[in-house]
Formats: sequence, C-alpha cells, structure tokens
Amino acid sequence: MNKIVLSLIALALLSISTNAQKINWISMNEALELQKKNPKKIMVDVYTNWCGPCKMLDKQTFQNKDVANYVNENFYAVKFNAEGNESITYKEREFLNPYYDASKPNKRNSSHQFADYLGVRGYPTVAFFDEQSGFLYPLTGFYKPNELEFYLKLFINNKHKEIKTKEDFQEYYDTFTPEFKAK
Repeated sequence: MNKIVLSLIALALLSISTNAQKINWISMNEALELQKKNPKKIMVDVYTNWCGPCKMLDKQTFQNKDVANYVNENFYAVKFNAEGNESITYKEREFLNPYYDASKPNKRNSSHQFADYLGVRGYPTVAFFDEQSGFLYPLTGFYKPNELEFYLKLFINNKHKEIKTKEDFQEYYDTFTPEFKAK
C-alpha cells in the first residue's frame, strides 16, 4: 500500500515538473552581445535573494507555459540580482556593486549600481529595453501571467510609442484581451 501511495506521489510530482516551462535566462552582458547580432528587446527580472514577491513571480508567472514561451520567442530574458556582485557593461560604462558583502549572499546586501541606474525602488522589477538596448520602462511588483502579458505585448508590439496620455493607456488597456492561461 505504501509503495502505491509513494508511486502516485512521484507520478504527480513528475507531471507537475514536466508541465512547468522554463524561461531561457541569460546575463545582461550576454543579452547585450546577442543584440548586436540579432536585435531583440530585452526583459530583465530584477530580483533579490530575500524577496518573497520575487519568488512568487518566478513560481507563479515566469514558470507559466504561455509566459515562458512568449518571453523565449520574443525577448532576451535576463535574470539580474539587484544586490549581487556581477559586473555589467552597459552603454560603455561598467556597473558594479562595490559594497557587496560576500559573507551574506542570501541576505540583504548593498544595491548594485545597475539597479540604481535603472531607478529600481522595489522588488521585483521587470525592466524592458528596446532592440538597441535603450531603456524603456521599469515595471515594479508582482504580476500574474495575464497581467504581465499586457506589458510584454505592449512593448513587443511597440504600442508604448503610441501612448502619450493616461487616456491613451486606459483605452489600450480597456481593449486588451489576455490570452495567457493560468497554470
């Protein structure tokens, strides 16, 4: 009896893990290099190790099959620890975290210069860049798959260029029909 229960649990876990989709995360430096050969927009997940909503965004949104497929197809997807010690070269400038404390890698640490440059004030933040690596917009907070879909498609379809007023944004929002399915 115990073997049957364990087998059923193992089968359930296997089916859950095979349904989860993975985003092909790369570093910012890799995305900027790839952009030189094949221009694509960049989506950056700016997170910290201690951030609960960051973990929710990973689990509930970025592992959603529709989100992962759409991001992989349309963006270079970057995972960036806003309190990490990665060196980033952007617009011929090097960004570091000079006060990074290696003794506390999974606790609060000093803010990375690149996160400060992007104006990140909360976590998670999803930052968008155009095909020429120009910074577009920081989207702060947790978003469900269909909520993030709105912004993914807004930038991919260049609708952000048409929005000049709050009314333009509201009109686009009101006519948007989400397609991504929940897990």
